[in-house]
Amino acid sequence: MANVAIIGTGYVGLVSGACLADFGNTVTCVDIDKSKIEALKKGTIPIYEPGLADVAARNTTAKRLLFTDSLAEAVSQAQVIFITVGTPPLGDGSVDLSYVENVSRQIGRVIESYKVIVDKSTVPIGTARKVISWIKEETNKRTIQVDFDVVSNPEFLREGAAVQDFTHPDRIVIGAETERARNIMKDVYRSLYLNETPYIETNLESAEMIKYAANSFLAVKIAYINEIANLCEIVNADIEAVSLGMGLDPRIGTKYLMAGTGYGGSCFPKDTKALHWLARYHDYELKTVKATIEVNEAQKMKLFKKAKKNNQFRKIAFCKIY
Repeated sequence: MANVAIIGTGYVGLVSGACLADFGNTVTCVDIDKSKIEALKKGTIPIYEPGLADVAARNTTAKRLLFTDSLAEAVSQAQVIFITVGTPPLGDGSVDLSYVENVSRQIGRVIESYKVIVDKSTVPIGTARKVISWIKEETNKRTIQVDFDVVSNPEFLREGAAVQDFTHPDRIVIGAETERARNIMKDVYRSLYLNETPYIETNLESAEMIKYAANSFLAVKIAYINEIANLCEIVNADIEAVSLGMGLDPRIGTKYLMAGTGYGGSCFPKDTKALHWLARYHDYELKTVKATIEVNEAQKMKLFKKAKKNNQFRKIAFCKIY
């Protein structure tokens, strides 16, 4: 099995690290926060995710899951390096890649032999190319030639079901440019590969686009059913019956057809805005995504205004946030 480094011990990093260790890999999680690393070594998990503490404890005991604040140490020992740092949104809808750039440059300053560097964080299309250039800039400063591959391997984790999603995924997406990198990634996910989990092997940009396209499409479903719910209220139709009737069509499906206050959370707002920004950057208008964002913004205020009008603030029951 592979020797893996996970850079960043946030939500994606911890879940990925613990589950990859459970697959049999040796995993070292890296974070610059020394107090956080010390807490993780003692078994304290800073986030709540069902099953995560047990998986982490089991693999820490087996010495397959390690923690350190030394990026150089983890990188030198690893064959595969996952970048799982934050990619927060900027005011114009684009994505702040400063953390990804910083980690990429740190990798470029310390690598001495062939590595596979994996973009696991949700990043805009074209980021893998930037990671390649950032690493090369740093190795060039050292006047050395080091062979490496960058892979796009997006995550599809739902909060509250992340361990299940990681260990029993719908698909594994591998964006890579060499057979060597693809084979190494199959080793990392060997247990899933043997269980015949669907693998999608494609280029870097397509892998990056899959994540944004999937999240934006699910957001479109939520915005659409909320608009239908608003119309149902006007024409005296039952939105729950309508949702069920729609969802039983296998071409549509029941998931993400629950009407409510709209989508929120850490992914959908950021990803829909980032995809819309990317399209505008390339002088193209994604009208469906733009409309989805507008509908969602309006939906946020609809229940509030309705409750205010009826003086029923205490009776508000908000829907599940995706």
